[in-house]
Amino acid sequence: MVDSRKRKFFTRYLLHHIGRCVADFEEGIEEAHRKEEFDKFFSSYENSYALTLAYPDDILMATARQCGIETEGRPKIEVVKELFLRKGGP
Repeated sequence: MVDSRKRKFFTRYLLHHIGRCVADFEEGIEEAHRKEEFDKFFSSYENSYALTLAYPDDILMATARQCGIETEGRPKIEVVKELFLRKGGP
């Protein structure tokens, strides 16, 4: 006969942790997918048109400076990406 403590270990503890491991793995895949989409969005000016080309430069750079982002000598897409991250982006 199997010891009931061992049975409880397998049914409660081990299966619970295997389930958590699978859930964490799936969460990591989702996070990697979001990061890939974010990087793809900012890979070119055409992809990030809504944030880089549709806004006037002076308003965008003034907003970045207000948020404490250095804008001198940096490409606009890099400034927009940092501004997006600071304002709650992924």
